[in-house]
Amino acid sequence: MVEIKEILLRSIRRPLPRQTDPQKVEELMKSIAEEGLREPIEVLEIEGQYYGFSGCHRYEAHQRLGKETIKCRVRRAPREVLAKHLA
Repeated sequence: MVEIKEILLRSIRRPLPRQTDPQKVEELMKSIAEEGLREPIEVLEIEGQYYGFSGCHRYEAHQRLGKETIKCRVRRAPREVLAKHLA
């Protein structure tokens, strides 16, 4: 089951390093400031912890805008799924 909810940015672990395009982050910052976030980022909820593996540009744009939360599409998963993402 997938649910959409606002999650504190500081509660989302991002275990894999991501390269972001500064131009894309700037464009998203403008869009988010004017219209809000159109498409939630995807996170896994594993044993009460949130893990983000995508949406790095949207995540960084929220950080740079000083926002505390971000809209997320949350999917609950067992720990084995996390191991597959980190492999």
